[in-house]
Amino acid sequence: MSMVLFDVPGPKARARHKVMAVIGVAAVLAAIVYVIMRFVATDQFSSRRLDWFNYKQIQLSLLDAIGNTLSAFAVGAVLALVFGAVFAAARLSDHAWVRGPAAVVVEIFRAIPLVVMMFFFYYGLPVAGVKLSAFTAVVISLMLYNGSVLAEIFRAGINSLPKGQSEAAYALGMRKTQVMTLVLLPQALRAMLPTIISQLVVLLKDTALGFLITFEELLRWGTRIGGDAVNFGRPMISVMIVVALIYIGLCLLLTWLANYLEKRNRRNKKVIHTDDDKANQIQIAESSAVMGSGSAV
Repeated sequence: MSMVLFDVPGPKARARHKVMAVIGVAAVLAAIVYVIMRFVATDQFSSRRLDWFNYKQIQLSLLDAIGNTLSAFAVGAVLALVFGAVFAAARLSDHAWVRGPAAVVVEIFRAIPLVVMMFFFYYGLPVAGVKLSAFTAVVISLMLYNGSVLAEIFRAGINSLPKGQSEAAYALGMRKTQVMTLVLLPQALRAMLPTIISQLVVLLKDTALGFLITFEELLRWGTRIGGDAVNFGRPMISVMIVVALIYIGLCLLLTWLANYLEKRNRRNKKVIHTDDDKANQIQIAESSAVMGSGSAV
């Protein structure tokens, strides 16, 4: 039996893949163990390496850095979602003069690296007399890049729905806006939610690129504290471990929130109860009561 892209592996190929997987996992584990052993040998996990964290000013600056990271993420995420929704709707338009320019904008900003956009807005625009703060440059770059990716996600999610959904809505006399907002989007959002959250996690991690344009976020705080040789003897490893754990915690929290919203959305599906449904429920309840009394006797 063959597939479109590759043939289904036979017994020998599956055995070979298992051996390669075991070798790969063993190599990765060996590399991790080696790195940990080197950290232990160079005394990277000792308590004195964390003395820098006992200073109140450093703790306050860490909170400020986390706040800046979350602020850039929140504003960038909201703007990216709005940008993605608007340009996805434009790409789904029936008018070519709307669909064409929207496709060009999305493809351009999807293709430009995020770092290039940040450098352009922060260092390039001042040459033309337009000066932006580091926060504004980071937020605009996050909006354009991630918004373009989200526009494609929205468009693909809506196009993945069966054609009969929109055709039935049009047959009922709905306009295209009503079909999109009342019929297609509620169904597509359930399917798109994991992908949207994955892109928002990427957006959260992309805020770390702001340190290249002097934006005072979490990674820039880590490089500044970790490189302080005068006061702390360059505790770069311990500081970066703390920064990495904070990023991991924030991403896990965002993923947990997405899973919670998805489960709540599944529980809160709207159901319209008719009079026949209520009569059936009363009849079932009465039958259950009669059966319960009969078993008690």
